[in-house]
Amino acid sequence: MAITDWPSEERPREKLLSRGPAALSDAELLAIFLRTGIKGTSAVALARQLLSSFGSLRALLMSSQAEFCSHKGLGNAKYAQLQAVLEMANRHLSEEIKRSDCITSPADTMAYLRSQLRDQPHEIFACLMLDNRNRVIAFRELSRGTIDGASVYPREVVKQALADNAAAVIFAHNHPSGVCEPSDADINITQRLTKALALVDIRVLDHVIVGEESLCFSERGLL
Repeated sequence: MAITDWPSEERPREKLLSRGPAALSDAELLAIFLRTGIKGTSAVALARQLLSSFGSLRALLMSSQAEFCSHKGLGNAKYAQLQAVLEMANRHLSEEIKRSDCITSPADTMAYLRSQLRDQPHEIFACLMLDNRNRVIAFRELSRGTIDGASVYPREVVKQALADNAAAVIFAHNHPSGVCEPSDADINITQRLTKALALVDIRVLDHVIVGEESLCFSERGLL
C-alpha cells in the first residue's frame, strides 16, 4: 500500500505537522527526507531497510559518499541533500551557542561540541573562546593527532586566546574510540594550559572529552 493510501494520522509528514518531529521514529523521519520509495517499496519501508543495512541512523548520516550511494534508492543528489541538511544543523547549533551564555546553556554547548567532534576519525583538540560574560567568541581547532605535550603547544594556545580577546576558555577534544575516560596526557596538558593561561588572566572553565558520551573535567574535579 502506498503511503498516500494510509490514514492521514499515520503518514509521516502529516504526523510531523500535527504532533511534532519528536513523535516520529527514525524510519519515519528518514522517509520524509527520502520523499519517495522505490518500485514496490514505500518510503517508510525503504527507510527501515536502510537503517537495518547501516545499523543506525547516525551511521547512515555519517557514511561516505561511496557507501551512501551504493544503496538502492540513494544517489549523488540525495547525498548532496543530506550534506546540506547536516551543515544547516551544524550552523544552527553554532548560531544558537553564539547567542547564548555558555555557562547557563550547557546542553547547547555540549550539543555543539558533539556536532563538531564526535564523528571525526582522528583526535582534534579545540577551544571555545569566551568573552567576559561567558558568551562564545569562536570555536578554534588547535591541533590534530594524539593529545600530548608535543601536539598542543601552550604558547600557541595563549597566542590564539589573546588574539580572540578571550576572557575564558573551554577546551574540548574527541576520543575516536568512543571511550571518554581521560588519559594521563589529557590531564597533564590541561594543567599546563591552565597555568599558562592564568599568567595572562584567562580562565579555563572546563575541558570536555567527546566520545559516544561526553565527560567534563569540572564534574570529575580535574580542574
